[in-house]
Amino acid sequence: MKNVDILILSNGPGEVTTWVRPVVKALRQQLGEDRSQVRISVILSPCPHASGKERAIALSYPEVDRVQSAEHFWQFLLWGKTAEHWDWRSRGVVVFLGGDQVFPIIIGKRLGYKTVVYAEWEARWHNLIDRFGVMKAKVMEKVSPKYADKFTVVGDLMLDVGTNGRKGQCSDSTEIIGILPGSKAAKLTQGVPLTLAIAEYIHTKRPQTKFVLPVAPTLDLQTLASFADAQKNPFMQTFSTNNTDLIISETGKAILKTETGLTVELSQENPAHQLLSQCCICLTTVGANTAELGALGVPMIVLLPTQQMDSMRSWDGLPGLLANLPGVGTNFAKLINWFFLKRIGLLAWPNIWAREEIVPELLGKLQPIKVAQMVLDFLENPEKLEAMREKLRNVRGESGAAEKLANLVKQELL
Repeated sequence: MKNVDILILSNGPGEVTTWVRPVVKALRQQLGEDRSQVRISVILSPCPHASGKERAIALSYPEVDRVQSAEHFWQFLLWGKTAEHWDWRSRGVVVFLGGDQVFPIIIGKRLGYKTVVYAEWEARWHNLIDRFGVMKAKVMEKVSPKYADKFTVVGDLMLDVGTNGRKGQCSDSTEIIGILPGSKAAKLTQGVPLTLAIAEYIHTKRPQTKFVLPVAPTLDLQTLASFADAQKNPFMQTFSTNNTDLIISETGKAILKTETGLTVELSQENPAHQLLSQCCICLTTVGANTAELGALGVPMIVLLPTQQMDSMRSWDGLPGLLANLPGVGTNFAKLINWFFLKRIGLLAWPNIWAREEIVPELLGKLQPIKVAQMVLDFLENPEKLEAMREKLRNVRGESGAAEKLANLVKQELL
């Protein structure tokens, strides 16, 4: 392979960490490390879930040569100009890993590059895209036979993020519970005190249980700890959560420790799938966390506390925009949360995929002790956890997707 460009289009933090990372590794393995012959660029498009740190995360991947942040995307899409005036080689492939599937069509035409799209649930523009790598054969059901040769089932990219083949296997030596309260203030404000209160109760009943909290790459430890500080977060009192301190050892190990002696290990490993795959069960908020845990086959309970009806302003799309409008946003937030409380389930991604409630979704004015008792019931009845794992495994695709997708890119360069 000589003198080619691979341009990867992506957007949000979930796509950058769980799709881009394994794909660029597979591309280097198949196309080589010589940057003078194969150059990998990442261009990010705007995403409502973006933290602003996606560019830094993508740049941290040694396989990637250059990254442009989302703020410059529209200029590139419309005029073909990057902020740093990148040059482009005559041959290349545009690889779609998040955003709108029309983007690779426009950019591919302008650069004269082939296009390869990873389609998780839906494939569009069949006549204008060169190749599709799809998660499951179901994505191809509505595809016209004349485009069938463009489609290849590659599997689930989320299963290729470094778990060493281990998926959803509770640690044999230590009982571990994962805590994933989110990464944005709207969720952390209630999520951190609630999950700590749940963990405290479980700790009194099963002191041998270990608790871990994978820190989102967009969060620093001090910011996370501020949501567990009663002087800064009134929801610590709402959930009767004991005062919590952030302790960082000389070796850099960080924990949250409550007055009752509960310790929660803070992991900054990114992605945290190796750690999560060892958890017996996780307490998580709605969002990308549920998709990642589902892909790993890790049992979970999904929490959406609404102790303050206008505090949950983190809904996706138009509801989220309305809830955050200056002045009137509070009223919109109350209305939106009231509406969602009236519906039943299907807010967690595994449940949406399966069209049934595989994992419990708890919405409303959640009480820590009641949630903790549900967790204890699962731990005391491991067959219930295994049944949930099995359902989670069945709803996702196969592993090895990154290697297969990289092979499609390689074929388009031949």
